[in-house]
Amino acid sequence: MISKRVLILAIMMLSISTHAFAAKAILAGGCFWCMEADFEKLDGVSDVVSGFTGGTLKNPTYDGNHEGHYEAVEITYEPQKISYQKLLDHYWVNIDPFDEGGQFCDRGPSYRAAIFVANEEERLIAEKSREKVQAMFSNQKIVTPILPATTFWPIQGDESYHQDYYKNYSVRYKYYRWRCGRDKRLEEIWGDKAAHE
Repeated sequence: MISKRVLILAIMMLSISTHAFAAKAILAGGCFWCMEADFEKLDGVSDVVSGFTGGTLKNPTYDGNHEGHYEAVEITYEPQKISYQKLLDHYWVNIDPFDEGGQFCDRGPSYRAAIFVANEEERLIAEKSREKVQAMFSNQKIVTPILPATTFWPIQGDESYHQDYYKNYSVRYKYYRWRCGRDKRLEEIWGDKAAHE
């Protein structure tokens, strides 16, 4: 018979091992509402948080100052269920990799696309991934940069309504996404590979 102590220890080890295998990826692809919606549906992704990264300003805010930062998402995922490579495969078909002035109807530096890598392994995977995409579009230049990861600042406080915006304000979100022309442009670039909600 298994003692209570052994059972509790086994449950604790299972809990620790599940969390120990979680990894994070930071990606920018224009509007973080859309990026959150596009990645939360993937099997193996446990959380997607909207925020800012890439700049030096501390505590950036949406309605205040976020100069130098990209709108981005921090994706928590289980590598045993979905690889970093698979996340990047999904990322590419959800952005316009030729646009260096923003994404879709959102213009300006904070809406640019970028891959933020945490280590050398991620950088190598990201570079090969970008090369593969570039080979698909030999007549156009992929401008999406691969940058070192810096502090990720989640949207919080009075602006926390931005988290899960696509769920909590679904009608407004769908109208925004349609008006912005995101899915139309994705279809133009990627055809049947374009990922839709």
